[in-house]
Order: sequence, then C-alpha cells, then structure tokens
Amino acid sequence: MTESLRVAVIGAGRMGADHIKRLHTRIHGAEVAAVVDVDLVRAQTAIEGIRGAVALSSFTEALDHENVNAVLIATPGFLHEEVLVKALDKDLPVLCEKPLTPDAESSWRVVEAETKLGRKRIQVGFMRRFDAEYMALRSVIGDHELGELLMLHHQHRNPAAPESFTTEMLINDSVVHEFDAIRFLTGEEITSIQVRLGKPTRNAPAGQHDPQQVLVETESGVLADVEIYVNARYGYEVATQASFEEGIVSIGRDGGPYTRYAGRWGGSVTPGFEERFGTAYDVEVQAWVDAALKGEIGGPSAWDGYATAACCEAGIKAQKSGKNESVALNQKPALYA
Repeated sequence: MTESLRVAVIGAGRMGADHIKRLHTRIHGAEVAAVVDVDLVRAQTAIEGIRGAVALSSFTEALDHENVNAVLIATPGFLHEEVLVKALDKDLPVLCEKPLTPDAESSWRVVEAETKLGRKRIQVGFMRRFDAEYMALRSVIGDHELGELLMLHHQHRNPAAPESFTTEMLINDSVVHEFDAIRFLTGEEITSIQVRLGKPTRNAPAGQHDPQQVLVETESGVLADVEIYVNARYGYEVATQASFEEGIVSIGRDGGPYTRYAGRWGGSVTPGFEERFGTAYDVEVQAWVDAALKGEIGGPSAWDGYATAACCEAGIKAQKSGKNESVALNQKPALYA
C-alpha cells in the first residue's frame, strides 16, 4: 500500500492549474511532485510555493522521475493516449480529464492496454458523478422511491463560447458530460442518438450552430433529451429533470440567496463550471486519491471513457445526417463487468 500519492500533473493550463491548486491545498494523501507543460515557464509558475515539486517540459521525464508514483492528465484530449499507455506500462494510477481520448478507436486501444495489465488503473474525470445533487438523483432512481424512471430532461447552458468552439465541439466537449450523466443515472448504455439543429442564435460565432437538441435512448427505453446552448449569455447552468411513474425530481436549478427588494425578486447564476462544480471536483480528486492508495479507482473507468467516446461519434454522425444513429460498442471486457 502506497503511503501517499506523489502526482505528476500533465498540463498546466486552466484545468491543470485548478487541479494543482486543489492537490496542494485541499486534498489529503497526495502532493504535487511534478508539473509538465510544453511551456516550461508556465510549468515553473504553477509550482511556485510547492516545496519539492519540479517543472518539466516532457511527460516521459515525469513518468521516469523517482519521486512520481501517480499521474493526473489535464492536456487536450488528442494528447491523452500516449500518456495513458505509457502510464499503464509503469502500472501508475491515473486520473484523466475527459475525454479519455477523442475517438472510440483510440479509447478502445486504451481499454485493451488496461485489460492486458489486468487491473483498473485509469479513472476518467466525469466530475458530475461526484456532485451531491446528481448522487441524490441516482439514489432516488436506484431505490425506486417514485417508481420506474421514464424520461430525463437536461439543460446545459454556457454564457458564451469562443470562436474556435465548433459545431462538433458542442457534442464532443459539452454533451459528452450528459452522455456520461445519462449512463451514470440509469446504469445503462446508450443505444441511439439523434441531433436536431433548429433556429440558431445570432450570438453564435460564424460557422457554429447553437443551440442544438440531442435525443437519446437507453437499453431499457428510457428517453432523454439535452438542450445544449453554449451562447446563452446569462450564465452557466446545468440542470436535469427526471420523470418517474409517481413523481418528478429536478436538480441543478437556481440556488443561493433568493432576494426580494425594490419591487424585484431573484438571485444569481454561476458564471462558470468551476463555481458550479468546484465541490464536485474536490470530491472527485479525493476519491481518486483514496482509491489509488489502495490500488483501486474511485470513479468512472476507462470503459466509461470509451463508451462516451462512442456516443460522441454517434452524436457527430447524427448532427450531419439528422437521423437516429446507433451507438456501436465492442463487448465489455470482464475487467469492467
């Protein structure tokens, strides 16, 4: 049993920097041992005030470093596969920010590599599974308190998207979270996806079709719909409503102070994902650390990363065809059963 995790954080951008701060200040049983970034100055800036941490420009240096025994990957998705495979070669525990990889084919190669190793070492960063409201809704579903779950209605809204955020990224970078949430809440695989492109907002960058409606069906016939709207202007809102045989449950709606004054009423909306899911990220990383110290994982597996990659591929296909597209999955290895 490892006494503590000495983590190499690969990537010191927005998400990586957030995890570095989290590991250094709020997580127990782990410390930042190394930070890797192609911009060495950014890596050096990220480790300021962290005693013993080193800044590196190569992830291979980090994996070979004598003081590193765990890896947190926070780079763009297209860089993940090589790091994941080499970390598995060294039998290191990994927390990999979503996506596992950008496509189902490369994600399956990671699944095969982990299956060959013979134990689960990769946890994928779908933080919503660690949000208190999502966990409570999953409990209601699992306990059948309100009868069978029949439908899910999701809203995923961002204040604005950069010009580089493409139509495809609405699926790959945003709805990917709903795909995993649907799988998490229902305990089932998604079987088909349809995407409807209706009237676009004038606030979307040129070439980006926003908003979109995504229609999903699971193995047992649970229907789910997702409104993805990344230029909603008013703030960051992620909400879900579940329809049961005996009632309705809603999560993610407005919270915090609700004020009436000067003939008006209202509250506030979170500005971004860090504020909305900050606590969930803390719980997620702590769960990974606690599990990794016992040689286990504490959340979504490489299989979950692969399955959501397959959903994204079907979603992109559905964007282009306008048809209901099937989600193709390989047979699940016994390791993930």
